[in-house]
Amino acid sequence: MLVDTPVSEGVPIPHAVSRLRAERLARSAKPFMARGGIKGQRCSDCRLVPSHCMCSVRPELPVQAGMCLLMADIEPLKPSNTGWLVADLVHDTFAFGWARTEVNPTLLALLADPQWQALVVFPGEFAPPERVVHTVPAPHSGKRPLFILLDATWSEARKMFRKSPYLNALPVLSLNPEEISRYELRRSGRDDHFCTSEVAALCLALAGETHAARTLQAYLDVYTHHYLQAKHQLPPQWDGAAHAQLRALRIQAPHFKASVITKL
Repeated sequence: MLVDTPVSEGVPIPHAVSRLRAERLARSAKPFMARGGIKGQRCSDCRLVPSHCMCSVRPELPVQAGMCLLMADIEPLKPSNTGWLVADLVHDTFAFGWARTEVNPTLLALLADPQWQALVVFPGEFAPPERVVHTVPAPHSGKRPLFILLDATWSEARKMFRKSPYLNALPVLSLNPEEISRYELRRSGRDDHFCTSEVAALCLALAGETHAARTLQAYLDVYTHHYLQAKHQLPPQWDGAAHAQLRALRIQAPHFKASVITKL
């Protein structure tokens, strides 16, 4: 059985995905068992077993853009979900559970908030041409970009896109990445399918927040390393390539901060 447990004092305030996970767990009739996952206790903040906790390297960066995650029912419960990493890094991350028959009023209020320019991130081939954009519109009237990410399997995401009428008036940001996905915790049959944190990194890059984009990708690499090392019962390599890249980004940006949680 998967059990969350805090591993240290002074942990950050739970972010939107963490809160959504707690709400979803409270509604569960039985404990969630991650398929092929790791048994035993997990840190409630990074979702890894205590021996592989990576809370000490959680990055904090000033990010102008916002992220809105519409999450399929069990996505917040999956240890391999990377929307959690997005919320770790991007302060203005919002997370909502998706349902076909109802919509959270708070989500509607967010989409109507004049400080945001909301864009649905989805392949343009599934939207009318007049809705599709390939760049982030230049800020106007003080609006900040709010990227709406459909956090689900590909089949679930297509259903969410079709059956969410409150998104129909919003522009659709269609990404054209030059690289293939590096995500290793769950595999898609297509190389042009990216995990949620990779999509968020691409969006940040389009918004001109290059350093934040690179940091999010490096943070995903560190998480993937810790997750797979724990799965194979191997210690994390704190001096390995993934951690080295994240440290290098910290050196390159004086404003980069890491959490003060002590590494176990």
